[in-house]
Amino acid sequence: MQVLTYRSGGTWRVVKKPVEDENGKVLPDEALAEVSRSLSDCFRCNNLVVLTGLGTSLHVNLEPPPAGEPLKRAPKVGKRMAPMMRDLWTSVKHVNVAAFDEVVALSKFPTSLEGNIEALLSYCKLAADFVDEDDGKQKITDFIKVAEDSVRDQVRFLDADDDLGLHADFLRRLARRSARKLRAKVFTTNYDLCFEHAARKGRYVVIDGFSHTTPQVFDSLFFSYDVVKRDSNPDSHDFISNVFHLYKLHGSVDWTRNALTKEIEKDPATPTPLLVYPRNTKYELSFEQPYLEMMSSFQAALRQPDTGLLILGFGFNDNHIAEPVLSAINSNLHLKVAICDPALGPENTAAGVKHGSESRNPHLTKVKYLIEHGDARLALIGATFQEIVPHLPDIAAETDLEQHIERVRQLRGAV
Repeated sequence: MQVLTYRSGGTWRVVKKPVEDENGKVLPDEALAEVSRSLSDCFRCNNLVVLTGLGTSLHVNLEPPPAGEPLKRAPKVGKRMAPMMRDLWTSVKHVNVAAFDEVVALSKFPTSLEGNIEALLSYCKLAADFVDEDDGKQKITDFIKVAEDSVRDQVRFLDADDDLGLHADFLRRLARRSARKLRAKVFTTNYDLCFEHAARKGRYVVIDGFSHTTPQVFDSLFFSYDVVKRDSNPDSHDFISNVFHLYKLHGSVDWTRNALTKEIEKDPATPTPLLVYPRNTKYELSFEQPYLEMMSSFQAALRQPDTGLLILGFGFNDNHIAEPVLSAINSNLHLKVAICDPALGPENTAAGVKHGSESRNPHLTKVKYLIEHGDARLALIGATFQEIVPHLPDIAAETDLEQHIERVRQLRGAV
């Protein structure tokens, strides 16, 4: 783990292994202290906004490596992992290798982009719009449908009993903030249900824009509602704890559109989920409902005073999301930002020093420039989701309710 802030003088500081003095006391680490300070600055803000990407799901169902060996992406026995872009490419190709190769040729897809499923679907969409029927228009259209179905199946990797302890710990720290502050808002580009499953197990209340009726239907009005606890005195009420808002910027595997009512409903088994599939038209699709509502809420949240923005596992490769973040950084002087991603920061390799994504990505390059020129609001942290969660501010120990829920959960597993 490493960190870059204005206090580091424009250089990355690496978090070192704990060192004890002669009395057994752990010596303070300046880099770790800077990481903690940056995260605390975000959590102390009245309005806490969290943006998460694929990096928050990659550890789920991953087989831990033997002690001392490097991490390899391999699933636990009988489990499935969250797919990376390369995994989606492989799964789409294996559906029908011959058809895959033919469509790659028809769409004039450059070999230099091999492995990039988003680029392939973008080329296919353009080809389907412009080629004639005699030139294979139907083949390309059929391939897009097959590819999207494959992506849908790959992102449905979660089972009810999967271990989401890290997500639960993250939500616990997030939802523990004082009820006098605004509810924390989690915006995610992920299609999966990691946050929903973790919230169910931890008995958190998720305000996600859907009604509490059956079937659940989407209406942005529900984002303005909150949950209070009322006792026998009708004039007395308190905001309950463990509540957060969840906005899924690219849709969800359990969203579907009712053919009769045209309303957006929740259906975990729907064969036609509402998803913004990987392609270069994501910007255009984000201006359709329900994505428009999600993006509008995201931009509005970033404009509020006293706002902390925590970004986890998002690589800044989606321009329609990265641009609002940069715009808010430029215009909102009361915005504090901590960006956490394992691709950030230099890495020592056998071939020499490999620069991080902050030196390649145009959006992150601008953030780095502001930090190097004294912007105290910003921090870049090179860390995985697993590494950063334990360092998020933990407001309080487990409540009586949380301890009771854990006892009941263990009882169910023991019976």
